[in-house]
Amino acid sequence: MEKNKLHRKLSSNQITMIAMGCAIGTGLFLGSGLAISTAGPSVLISYAAGAFIVLLLMGCLAEMTVAYPTSGSFGTIAEKYISPFAGFVVRYSYWIANVLAIGVEVSAIAVYMKYWFPDVAGSVWIFLFAALLIYVNATSVNTFGNFEYVFSMIKISAIVIFILLGAYVVIGAEPSSGIGVENYVNDGGFMPFGFWGLWVAIFISLFSFLGTELIAVTAGEAKDPDIAVPKALKATVFRLATFYVLTIGLMLMIVPWQSAGIDKSPFVKVMEILNIPGASGIMNFIVLTAALSAMNSQLYASTRMIFSLSEQKQAPALFQKVSRKGVPLRALLISTLGIFLAAGVKVLLPDTSYAFMMGISMFGAIFTWFMVFISHLYFRRNWEKSGGRKLPVKMYGFPYLTILGAFLLFALTVSTWFTGPFKIVLQFGVPWLIFLCIAYLLMMKIKRT
Repeated sequence: MEKNKLHRKLSSNQITMIAMGCAIGTGLFLGSGLAISTAGPSVLISYAAGAFIVLLLMGCLAEMTVAYPTSGSFGTIAEKYISPFAGFVVRYSYWIANVLAIGVEVSAIAVYMKYWFPDVAGSVWIFLFAALLIYVNATSVNTFGNFEYVFSMIKISAIVIFILLGAYVVIGAEPSSGIGVENYVNDGGFMPFGFWGLWVAIFISLFSFLGTELIAVTAGEAKDPDIAVPKALKATVFRLATFYVLTIGLMLMIVPWQSAGIDKSPFVKVMEILNIPGASGIMNFIVLTAALSAMNSQLYASTRMIFSLSEQKQAPALFQKVSRKGVPLRALLISTLGIFLAAGVKVLLPDTSYAFMMGISMFGAIFTWFMVFISHLYFRRNWEKSGGRKLPVKMYGFPYLTILGAFLLFALTVSTWFTGPFKIVLQFGVPWLIFLCIAYLLMMKIKRT
């Protein structure tokens, strides 16, 4: 096996489960409460719109990744087809997004553990579970893949059971029970906060879909990427859209939307209202598993991105070192920064740490998605000019749907400036881009001298 090379051991099923594991995390199990309280029942449209944007993103990623499979994924593509500066900014933005998203997940873990241990400090659970997942990621990519597969199977099975149980409850509910489709229009109607609430909830819903792009990152360690990547992309988008819309739709029929929030998972609240013995505790365990799964995947993604930066000599060479089992351990350690940040934020902002960590992590992720659309425009133009082979996978509606996806992401990001809780997105994001520009100029100056 070559030194400092990643091992191609991930199967199509493992890749799909890794992406599902990253995407089905606190965005659905805890963040959905924030989205519901922002948009009311119209959050269903918000999640459908978010799924549409992700579908466009997956089309662009599938075309580019199959044509050019690499562990650097969209960062490498941005460098190759736009400019080295674009690749630098995309890689570091995606890296910081995942590093901070790890902090979001561990912040949620502290919330979940409070259900059983209300008197134990949240930072204790943050460090305990962080140590477990660092160990898993430090073994081998195959161990990571198997671990993530099991995690994802647990929560996907739980979602299916929740859908079946919720459907049974709704169908068998008495008219006087307060359960049913009438909850969609009670207390302010379907859109109690108007179009603006629906629009802002689209942005929140996108956090639930973050991680689907991880399929492209795994291309460098996938068996037969030409087959595995497109198959995993299609399966992931279909499953996520189905799970999100069905689960939230049933949740809104059972629990009045006004009770939604982030003090605990809406899934746990549903079980408490249904008064099934022990069910709320079991569901809390499942949402805890979901957070651990998403954190596991994000740690993997951030590690591979800093590894890619080191390969391209845009990060210190020490992050390029790979263990005998094919794991970039030093890149893994630097990617745990979000855990320590989350622990600090939990101490300083105990009641709002989740929303704060979500806000600062969102910019890098949405900016990366935006650059995927821009990269696709450049990629297709260069591919056609070079007279390359026929593309194995092709994006529908090019260039119109690619431009639409980029426009929607840009408009949603600008909108956060006018929303109190998410103003932090641009307050963090704009200085971050300025910092990267300065860092890149300094790096180039050092190289020249």
